[in-house]
Order: sequence, then structure tokens, then C-alpha cells
Amino acid sequence: MTNNALIGEARSAGRGSLDELNGKRLLTQFGVAVPKSVVVQAGESLTPKLAGLEGPYVVKVMSQDILHKSDVGGVRVRMKDAAEVEAAISDMLARPEIAKARLDGFLVEEMAPAGQELVIGALRDPQFGPLVMVGLGGIFVEVLKDVAFRICPIERIDAVEMLDELKGKALLDGARGQAGVSREAIIETLLKIGSEQGLLMSLSEDIAEADINPLIVSQHGAVAVDARFILTAQGAQA
Repeated sequence: MTNNALIGEARSAGRGSLDELNGKRLLTQFGVAVPKSVVVQAGESLTPKLAGLEGPYVVKVMSQDILHKSDVGGVRVRMKDAAEVEAAISDMLARPEIAKARLDGFLVEEMAPAGQELVIGALRDPQFGPLVMVGLGGIFVEVLKDVAFRICPIERIDAVEMLDELKGKALLDGARGQAGVSREAIIETLLKIGSEQGLLMSLSEDIAEADINPLIVSQHGAVAVDARFILTAQGAQA
């Protein structure tokens, strides 16, 4: 049986995955930075709820019935104030796929600073156990499949080598006038996920798949903007 409260609560509720909010809470337990956020409900007064956040804002629908929020119009970015957040929520509620879904609320976040998009993923292999993956985001993952894998646990040298294996690694150092990003921030994030004391090894019986997409990396650090964790059946039965 898991000793992690977030995973235990999800299993008790009959869920096979963590929603985005709890996925990010899990990441923070292992030192991975996520945007500051608040959960709001349709119809409630937003100004006091947003008082602790700095705009611009990102608004995302929260529902166990919706796996890909963007596909159903459940994500809005660059909202300037509470009025725009409220309008975005109203628009989402009018969309058929969202209107019929079971809603847990709406996640409002501070928009992450601009940077290079990366993906950090993981899966539990039947033979090798937890594997960790890193890749450049956008077209590099979707079309070019520019990724590198390692068996967990990884050490610093593994994380360094993973970045060096990427075909688009020059983008990390700056290309075509773009500023370079912090490789150290990426390496540290990979270690927080895949090292001996990292998330995957600490919860190896519970995590079947993980997807941090995107991880936005700048010169100053890395922020996990979205996170998805699929739980194992084995963990549920342990």
C-alpha cells in the first residue's frame, strides 16, 4: 500500500491517475518547481481568489473525464485580470465536451516565463522497471521523436549524457538569436525525477506513466507547466 497521501487519496476515490493539481503537488514534494495556482469554481467571486497570484494567468478545466484539455477548448492563456478569467470559464462551460463532463473546478495559474519547452516522461517497463525520458518539446517530440531514455535510478552523468544525445541540443545553448537555457536546471529536474531518491524510485510501485509536458526552461530555472501521472494497478492491490 502506498505511503503517499496524494496517491492514496486518488486510489480511495477510485481514480487511476492524478489530476493536474495533485500531479503538481506530487512534483513539489520532490522539489520540482510548478506555477503558483488556485482552484476556483464557476460562479464564485474571482478577485479575492486571485489576490495572491500575479498575471498574466492561465486557466484550465479540471475533470477526470477530460484527458486532453486543449482538444476540447479547456485551456486559456494570457488572461490579464479576473474579468478575463471569468469570461474564459464561461466560454469553457458552453462547450459541449466540457458541459457534459464531471467538473472539479478550474485551475488558475501564473503564466510561466518564456523559455525552451522540454518534455520529461517516464514509464514502468515490465522487465527494467522505471525508465525516465527527456526530449525537446513541440515538433521535436511529436514529429522528430528527439528523445533520450535511461533506466532508473540515474546519476548526474546520465542526465548530462541524455541532454547531449538530443539532436536539437544546440537549442539549449541558444540558436538563431535565441537565448540559451540552464542545462543545470534540466539536469536537476531529471535527478529529482529519476535518481535513487527521486520520484520514480520512491514511488516505483505506484507510477505506471508520468508526463511533464511542457517543462519550460529559461536561463534562470525550470518550471513544470503541466503534469500527468497514471497509477499502476499493482500499487492499487499492494
